[in-house]
Amino acid sequence: MYLALMNQDLIAKVASLEENGGLLPSAAKNMKTWLEGGFLSETSLSSLGELLDAGNADELNNRFYREIAFGTGGMRGRTIGLTATSLEKGDMDTSGSPANPGVGSNMLNEYTVVRATLGLFAYAKAYHDREGIATPPKFVIAHDVRHFSRFFCELAASVWAKKGGEAFIYEGPRSTPQLSFSVRHLGATCGVVITASHNPPHDNGFKAYFSDGGQMVPPNDTGVIDQVNATPFVGLQDYIGIDLSKVTVLGAELDEAYAQCVANCVIDQDVFKKTDLRAVFTPIHGTGAVATLPALKKLGLDPLVVPEQFEFDSNFPTVKSPNPENSEALAMATKLAEENDCDLLMATDPDADRMGVAVKGADGKMVLLTGNQIGSIMAEYRISKLKEMSWIPEEGGQNCALVKTFVTSPLQDAIATNHGIKVVNTLTGFKWIGEKLRIYQDEACEKSGLSDYDSLSLKERADLLQKYSTFYVFGGEESYGYLPNDTVRDKDANAACALFCEIAASLKAKGSSMLEYLDAIYLKNGYFLEGLGQLVYEGAAGAAKIARILETYRSTPPTEFLGSAVSKFTDFGVETVLDPDGKEIPKQDLYFVELESGYRYAVRGSGTEPKIKFYLFGKEGVSGADELGAIKSKTKASLDELKEAILADAGKRAES
Repeated sequence: MYLALMNQDLIAKVASLEENGGLLPSAAKNMKTWLEGGFLSETSLSSLGELLDAGNADELNNRFYREIAFGTGGMRGRTIGLTATSLEKGDMDTSGSPANPGVGSNMLNEYTVVRATLGLFAYAKAYHDREGIATPPKFVIAHDVRHFSRFFCELAASVWAKKGGEAFIYEGPRSTPQLSFSVRHLGATCGVVITASHNPPHDNGFKAYFSDGGQMVPPNDTGVIDQVNATPFVGLQDYIGIDLSKVTVLGAELDEAYAQCVANCVIDQDVFKKTDLRAVFTPIHGTGAVATLPALKKLGLDPLVVPEQFEFDSNFPTVKSPNPENSEALAMATKLAEENDCDLLMATDPDADRMGVAVKGADGKMVLLTGNQIGSIMAEYRISKLKEMSWIPEEGGQNCALVKTFVTSPLQDAIATNHGIKVVNTLTGFKWIGEKLRIYQDEACEKSGLSDYDSLSLKERADLLQKYSTFYVFGGEESYGYLPNDTVRDKDANAACALFCEIAASLKAKGSSMLEYLDAIYLKNGYFLEGLGQLVYEGAAGAAKIARILETYRSTPPTEFLGSAVSKFTDFGVETVLDPDGKEIPKQDLYFVELESGYRYAVRGSGTEPKIKFYLFGKEGVSGADELGAIKSKTKASLDELKEAILADAGKRAES
C-alpha cells in the first residue's frame, strides 16, 4: 500500500512537471509507464521523488526520453546519472563506488537488464524448440571491471536459471573475446558480456552473442530485439532478487583453454627464442590483467607491467579515458618503456577486445601507431608468413580472404590485392566479420561432411577452408580491433598482443624495426593516411541533431569540398551493394563520398556513443624512399583541411 501511494504521488508530480517545468512528453509517458508497472523498488521510487521535487527536468528527460535501445549488439548507456540521487550515490564521493544503478528507461539498471535477459531467454527457448533441441538453453555471462558489472552479471544469470535455463559465470572479470571463446567451447546457445568497452566510467553495457560465438546478426538480432520489446514491465520485480544456487561458476580449465587459444595465434613460436624482445604491457585497470598477460607468459614472454594500472578499478583513475588509442592513456606505459629501452608497448581496453601499441623510433622514443597502421602491419606480416610456411599458395588465391570493415584503411585492400588475396569489406562492427567466419565454416562443413570443426588445428582449418570455402587469413577494423584466426569470433586484443609480439620479435631478429617495416609497406603499396572527425551530441536534443545530419546527407548530398567535386556518392541505406562473395550488404545509414582529388570519406552515426563519425582517407603514390617524408607531410595537411571543411558542413546540417 505504501509503495502504491508513492507511485500515485509521483505520477501527479510527473504530470505537473510536464505541464509547467519542461518535462518532454516522451519522458513523461515513459515515467508513467514505469510508475504504473508496480515493479520499482522503494529506493528507485525515492530517487525519482528526489529528482521530481528538485524540478530537474533535464536529468529526467535524459533518463526517460526513450527506452534504452536493445540494438543489434545489445545495450549500452549510462548506469550512473549525470545528476545521481543521494540513494544512488551512497558514499560514492568518498569510496568512488555508487550504491545503486540510476533509475530510468534510458539507463542500464536492474530493470532493463532483467527485461533484456527475459527477452533473450524467450528467443533462445523458441530457437531450441524450432531446432528440436531438447536441452534447456545454455547461457554464458562474462563481465568487465565497471560499476555494477558483477551485479548485472549475477542478476542475468539468476534470471536465466529462474526461467529454467543453464547459466554459467566466471568467478571474476573476464575479457570479451574469452566470452566468445567460451560460448563455442561450452556449446552454449548464447552469451553476454557486461561491458561498455572503453566508454567513460559512468557507462555500462549488455553485449549479446549467439551460439557461433559471434555478436548477433540477422535473423537472430532482430528476433531477440522483438522479444525484448515484447517483454512486459509488469512482473519484473519477480526477478530482481538474485539466486545463484542453480548457476555454475566456471573454473580455471576455461581460463587455461582460452590462454592456449591465444598462444596458438602465433604460428612461428620459435621466433621468441631468436631475440630478446623487450616489451611493456598495461591493461589500463581492465581485464587484460587476467587475459593478455597469462597468454604472453605461455609464449615465454615476460613484459614489464605498469603497476599503477594493473589493479582492477571501475573509475580508471590514472587516465582521462581507458581507451588504448589515446596517447594520454599510454603515458605511464610510454615512460616505463623509454626508461627501460623497450622495443614496444601494448595496452588493452577494459574488456580487452581493443589493443593500442607504440613502438621504439630511431631516437629511442616511443611512437604511437594508429589502428589502421597496426592492422596493416599485421595483415602484411600474416599473409607473408602464411605463404612462407606454405599454408597458402605463394601466388595467393581467391579462396583466401582478408576481411575488414569499409571504414578501415584501403591500404589493407592494397596489401591483400598485391598478395593475390580476396578482400571482403563489411559494415562497421566486428559482428559482420564474425558472420563471415560462420558462413565460411558452415560452407566448408556442408561440402566436406565434417561435423566437428572446432577439433581441427589451425593448419587443418586452413586446408579445409581453402578446399571447400574461403580461408580467413586476417581481419580487423580501424578502431583498434583485430582477429588473427577464427577460433574466437570477435576482436581479440589478447591475441593481437601475441601476434604483434611475434612480428616485433621477427623484425628485431632481422635487425629491422616496426617503423622501417611500415615504410616498406608504403613503398610497395602507396602512401595511405586516415583521419577521423567526430561531433558529439549528448541527450535527446543531441540525438535529433545526429539524425538531422544523416537525413540531410541522404536528401541533399554534398557536391564539393575545397574545390574538388564529388565524383561518387554511395548511400548504403538505399543502394544494393554486394560483397565479393555475392552477399548483399545489409542496408544501413552509411555514406561514402569520393572526391575527384582521389580523397574520400565515410559518414555514420556511432552505434554505441552519442556521436557522428567521419572517416577520411587520403592516398598518394610513392616512387621512392627519398620522397616519402614529403608525401607524408603533404597528405596530412590535405586531410586536415578536408576534415575541417567536412565538420563545418556537418555542423550547419545539424542546425538546419
